[in-house]
Amino acid sequence: MKTEFRKARVPQELRSLVAFDAKVFRASDRFDAPAWLECESWWMRIGARKIGCCAFQKHVDFQEDLREDRSNVRLENSLYIVTTGILPPFQRMGFGTLLKSWQISYARFHGFHRIVTNTRQRNHGMIALNEKFGFKVLRSSEGYYSSPSEATVVMELRLA
Repeated sequence: MKTEFRKARVPQELRSLVAFDAKVFRASDRFDAPAWLECESWWMRIGARKIGCCAFQKHVDFQEDLREDRSNVRLENSLYIVTTGILPPFQRMGFGTLLKSWQISYARFHGFHRIVTNTRQRNHGMIALNEKFGFKVLRSSEGYYSSPSEATVVMELRLA
């Protein structure tokens, strides 16, 4: 079957993005509709089926774990991967590796020099996947996530 990456049409597909997120992440880690509106989102499709999704913020450095107002700052040529998800029935089949490879290709094609992302500290699979592609841990910040409270691990990949 054909694999393709297609930009989500927002706001038309906003309900689909929220519903997809609900199938992949626990309630405390899901994005609400306004959060999706702040991102450029992409579907990973196998044939007609949406099996993966990711979202970016361009020219952004992840800083919300360090700032009291929980905001990020502009950083030219930095791509923040806000979320990466594969539907549970398709996990551990290599699709996460394919999606991560596509994200890096996207960043290179669009001239970004750096990618930054973050994940729960116990998400060993995502941390290992990022490390496989050369991401390095920048920091760990306690209490970033809630329900349950957990640290975030912030990682970056330098492309230039």
